[in-house]
Formats: sequence, structure tokens, C-alpha cells
Amino acid sequence: MDAQTPNIIGASGNPVIGRVWQMAEPLCRGEGVELVCVEYGREHGGRTLRIYLDKAGGITLDDCARISRQLSDILDIGLETKGAYRLEVSSPGIPRPLGKMDDFIRFNGERVKIRTSEPIDGQKNFTGILTGVNGSTVHLEVDNRPVAIAFTDIAKAHTLI
Repeated sequence: MDAQTPNIIGASGNPVIGRVWQMAEPLCRGEGVELVCVEYGREHGGRTLRIYLDKAGGITLDDCARISRQLSDILDIGLETKGAYRLEVSSPGIPRPLGKMDDFIRFNGERVKIRTSEPIDGQKNFTGILTGVNGSTVHLEVDNRPVAIAFTDIAKAHTLI
């Protein structure tokens, strides 16, 4: 991972996520869509590389297909992985994944669920109201108590309805 990916969830624990983000973001920007989140891991049936996209007015099936075709070619050339993976490109849906630090700023005041990679006070899952970001720390209110989580400790996060 380099200086361009420290604010991406999962990039510090999985170099494939950071590398995919570096390759996919310029493509997405050029196509007028936002790269929301990148997930990579083993699932039933093998490894899956999942890319979430969004844009003003919502992402369409045609947007996903267009990005998927182009990104597949880019990844075939630039991404080295151990074994095959299935590429999925989709809209973020509801609940919306939070994939980068800017998302935590953008969705301030929203109800969110965060899973950490390591326990904080014996707990890895937190559900509460996002109350802000200070530096590289995400703040929530969980059951009327403040909780501070280092961004680098977040394994997965999404908004709740």
C-alpha cells in the first residue's frame, strides 16, 4: 500500500484491496462514477472481488456492465493474485457500505454499523450514530456512550436504514 490508499477500509490488512482501488478509481472517475467500496475475500464457491459504485441519480446496470468490462481488462494485466476470483460490480444499495474516510464525514449523523479487526474493550461490532471524525478516528454514540475507533481498525462498515 502506498500514500494514496491509507484512508481505504481493508487496504492495510489486504494489499489486493489497495491495489484494486488504485487501478479502479481513475477508471471510475473518468466514467463519472464514484468508487464506493472494494471487498476481496473467500466466499462459498471461491474468492470474490466486489466493487461498489455510485453516482448522482443512482448507478444503472449499464454503468456496472461498462465498468466491469473495462476493469476486468485492467485487472487481468495489473493484478496478481493467488488463484482465480469472481469479479462483481454493483450499486452500494441500502445499507450503503462505507469504504473510505470521506464516507464517515459525509454520513455524519447517520446510524451505522462498524466491525473492527480487533476487539475494543472486548467488542468488535458497534451500532450507533456517527458523531464525527477527528483526524484518523471515527466517533460514534453507542447506547448513549461515546466510542472512538481508529480508522485503521475498521474491517467493515455500513449505514443502517
